Amino acid sequence: MDITDTQQAILAFIAERIETDGASPSQVEIAHAFGFKGVRAAQYHLEALEQAGAIRRVPGQARGIRLVSSPAADLVPAAGDAPLRLPVLGQVAAGLPIGADAGVHDMVLLDRVFFSPAPDYLLRVKGDSMRDEGILHGDLIGVHRTSEARSGQIVVARIDDEITVKLLKMGKDGIRLLPRNPDYPPIVVQADQEFAIEGLYCGLVRPNR
Repeated sequence: MDITDTQQAILAFIAERIETDGASPSQVEIAHAFGFKGVRAAQYHLEALEQAGAIRRVPGQARGIRLVSSPAADLVPAAGDAPLRLPVLGQVAAGLPIGADAGVHDMVLLDRVFFSPAPDYLLRVKGDSMRDEGILHGDLIGVHRTSEARSGQIVVARIDDEITVKLLKMGKDGIRLLPRNPDYPPIVVQADQEFAIEGLYCGLVRPNR
């Protein structure tokens, strides 16, 4: 049974989480990571992976996903010097925040030397507010999935239901997301807004234009 690019990306995500955390992700975490509106979409893809023989699910366990040695499992990116197979997950604004497009738009095979640390996925940049960092409209930026960041790092952040890539500044006056283009004002995170770090910027590739 063939599996889709989205299911290949989910398989890679499961393998990475098992390797780094010692446990598989929950269906809620999979839904969040891939921009699904609910866990039902995650369940659908997990059922397809199980039917393809790529995973086995342990009944009654929230993190009971097990990888199975199979042709489908070979689609998981290898460690070491192997190329990275990364999903492109919609767009991220480098100007004002915009809503992120859900779902996997493409799969890209890239050399690891472009990134540090290794990214978990790619986002396509829309806008030019990070121009002075060399991040231009249409670039694919690598994102290392994490909820923690230090002041002074470039992050992909979620404000309410929108995402943006900016320079993070944290201080006594609160949290600010700074553009790297003087044509754009800083974004000041208000106390009544939902704010979260989605990941760290870790490099980019520029498609041929």
